[in-house]
Amino acid sequence: MAPFPIHSAHILIVDDEEDVLLAARLLLKRHFASVETLSDPASLAERVRRNAFDVLLLDMNFTGGARQGEEGLALLAQVLALDPQAVVVLITAHGDVAVAVEAMKRGAADFVTKPWENERLLATVLAASNLRRSRLEATEFRARSQGLAQATRVDDQMIGTSPAMLRVFQVIGRAAPTDANVLMLGENGTGKELVARDIHRRSQRAQEAFVRVDLGTVSGQLFESELFGHRRGAFTDAKQDRVGLLRAASGGTLFLDEIGNVPLHLQGKLLTALERREVTPLGAENPEPIDVRLICATNLPVGRLADENVFRQDLLYRINTVEVCLPPLRERREDIPLLLEHFIAVYAEKYNVPLKRLSAAALERLMVHPWPGNVRALRHAVERAMILSEGVMLEPGDFSLAGASSPVSSSRPAEASRLDAVERDTVALALETHGRNISRAAEALGLTRASLYRRIQKYGL
Repeated sequence: MAPFPIHSAHILIVDDEEDVLLAARLLLKRHFASVETLSDPASLAERVRRNAFDVLLLDMNFTGGARQGEEGLALLAQVLALDPQAVVVLITAHGDVAVAVEAMKRGAADFVTKPWENERLLATVLAASNLRRSRLEATEFRARSQGLAQATRVDDQMIGTSPAMLRVFQVIGRAAPTDANVLMLGENGTGKELVARDIHRRSQRAQEAFVRVDLGTVSGQLFESELFGHRRGAFTDAKQDRVGLLRAASGGTLFLDEIGNVPLHLQGKLLTALERREVTPLGAENPEPIDVRLICATNLPVGRLADENVFRQDLLYRINTVEVCLPPLRERREDIPLLLEHFIAVYAEKYNVPLKRLSAAALERLMVHPWPGNVRALRHAVERAMILSEGVMLEPGDFSLAGASSPVSSSRPAEASRLDAVERDTVALALETHGRNISRAAEALGLTRASLYRRIQKYGL
């Protein structure tokens, strides 16, 4: 028999036969950190209340001559009522397999038959302890996700009355209550994550997890591990089981940000998982079901997404049941005063500073600024001004905006050329100001690192 490493799981064996308890304990204590036994099923509830067990090995029959498994089913229900995340493995005779299968329908994880094979029992308990860890990790992940949503709710609003934003709100209102997949298109900083969170809040999954995955930051080597999870020992650094983000989001909403950055050779694996609604963690033999509402976002233009050499069309069909196009800030300038008012109030409260007003000159300059980083850049500009300004009035000099601002022109080609020039100057100034520290410059501009790198390459900086 191949040796098993010591596992940290806490095991409880419940059986009225002392020889069964002794045999199971002697076998399992060589492989698990803690193994306890219990011969009186009447004490099980109190034992579970006092201790957190990773796996319960539970006999199906305790009364002499009992064969129906009713006692085991009743104890199973009792345990799951106390701990819904409990992982119970049933011990039964060969002739009671049908009863064991019924118990699995009621929440048991697995079963073993008497007399058992040692390797089979060890493998079953190990798989059950891995399941327990996965359940606890998923619960913890959901709690963190919900806590983060609460912590960020003050600044988690979509602001706008422009026709472009009213169209966005209309689509959101119709799509949110459904389970339809949503694809959001738009430049960086236009508020794609805010839209995703708003859709989740209005959906029937609002009480479940909202999980955001930035696919632009997931390397090819870690793609499967991050999304699908892995088992301990699946690769060199896999020292313990890990729940993939697709499983962590099960029951809730999965937001795949920057989906256009997924390499073509990995898009097929993602498509398979979404179509089959199941994932197989690295190192695992069996797939695990997932139930997610999918929201995706990308800053790639529609033409690029339609290119088979860039993005699989079968994956595109899967993710864009409903399409939401978020306008850049330069195309909804009438919303700028509302956004400014909102962010001034947010940061006055956050930093405990007096509520300040915008001067007419400052508002005029902010209205004509090109805002290459869109709403995210506007927010950062207001935050900086609220921290550093000394007066009760925000003036143009309180906003660190590079480039000369000119009135908005009705000539689209001339405006595009002028915006490129201003954007280049803005990026160059940010790089110089932050000593070419890409992370700090990107944050100041309201861009991702990848977006800043593309602009550096575009303008030869």
